[in-house]
Amino acid sequence: MPSARLRPAVFLDRDGLLNELVFYADTREWESPRVPGELRLVPGAAAAVAGLRASGWPVFLVSNQPSFAKGKTTLEALKGVHAALEGLLAEGGAALDGALYCYHHPEGRVPGYSGPCPCRKPSPFMLQEAAREHGLDLARSWMVGDQDTDVLCGRNAGCRTVLIPCPASASKRGTQVPEQVCTNLADLLSLVGRPAGVPDPSLEPPC
Repeated sequence: MPSARLRPAVFLDRDGLLNELVFYADTREWESPRVPGELRLVPGAAAAVAGLRASGWPVFLVSNQPSFAKGKTTLEALKGVHAALEGLLAEGGAALDGALYCYHHPEGRVPGYSGPCPCRKPSPFMLQEAAREHGLDLARSWMVGDQDTDVLCGRNAGCRTVLIPCPASASKRGTQVPEQVCTNLADLLSLVGRPAGVPDPSLEPPC
């Protein structure tokens, strides 16, 4: 597709950004929700996603979800968590343009999902797949997350990068420097504004 027709997008990590992390007693760690009933949206997440899309940004979710590979939950439960996320976003008037997940882990226990894979962040694989399928310009896109792997993933894909720190994931960042740091998703909306070339409907003259 000619570059002039490619669209920029916003890629969002999920856990710690769109939804709250969950503290599990069996690992004594903050982790991704393992079952749908544990999913809780971060306050303001739905409004921010809706605002990004209203401003002309396609919004894609890109997330590592290794709990199944580690034997902590089922693949069906993880897919249910995503369905619950979509439902809560819809209740807030928001929707995603797409979602890409990596269910593998290099030290997993489940055959077929353990060991090296091409898609796990910080690999740019999921962003590149979304770009090919949806006609996206990665150089004008943003990768947003709360961990070093998100920053490195965005950099590897050629995107601009934003870090939104989550206190529960503090141990998973500190080695990568993003282009921008925001306090929350509302700040992100102010940072990215409207994509270049997308008119602001509020400035259009009345018919």
